[in-house]
Amino acid sequence: MIQLPEVIKNAVEALTRLPGVGEKTAFRMVMSMTHWRGAELIEVGNAISELRDLKLCQDCGMFSEAQFCSVCLDENRQSIKSICVVENHADLIAIEKSSTFKGTYHILGGVLNPLLGVGPDELKMDELKNRIIEREVQEVILAINPSVEGDATCSYFKTLLPETVKVERIGFGVPIGGNLEYLDPMTITKALENRKRF
Repeated sequence: MIQLPEVIKNAVEALTRLPGVGEKTAFRMVMSMTHWRGAELIEVGNAISELRDLKLCQDCGMFSEAQFCSVCLDENRQSIKSICVVENHADLIAIEKSSTFKGTYHILGGVLNPLLGVGPDELKMDELKNRIIEREVQEVILAINPSVEGDATCSYFKTLLPETVKVERIGFGVPIGGNLEYLDPMTITKALENRKRF
């Protein structure tokens, strides 16, 4: 069997660290890149290496090039007095793409999971509570994924806030175009719990 150069093996191994990229996919990517010009490879390599300089917004935790992200610097969004709490960066981006929510955000960085050693301190819930109280936030939307840990996180966080703060959780249920017969029991349960008057 032919021995590939270490450079190719190393590149394949590096790419398999990406989620959803197995060895075969990584190998195809590397084979494609062997046809790129040197300048293209350097450009991609530099773009990836610059990720190490990425900063996080000191308010919400979103990626930023400065101390605060563009959402947290927007006075119009701050004035709405509404915070949407999400688990991770991808969830925030998904909500922003909908162009529906006009307030600010907070990224927890996970959900409560005592078995994995993730408690309120690891999620910095006290800092979020203080931010909500200091900024006189009137509405908190919990956009936490439906799971046992997600439900526990929402329930616990609600107990931290004063009763004057309106706390809501986003609805979950049947996706548009979905058929009931193909949905899992949890999705159907959430759809029934979040039903609205017609």
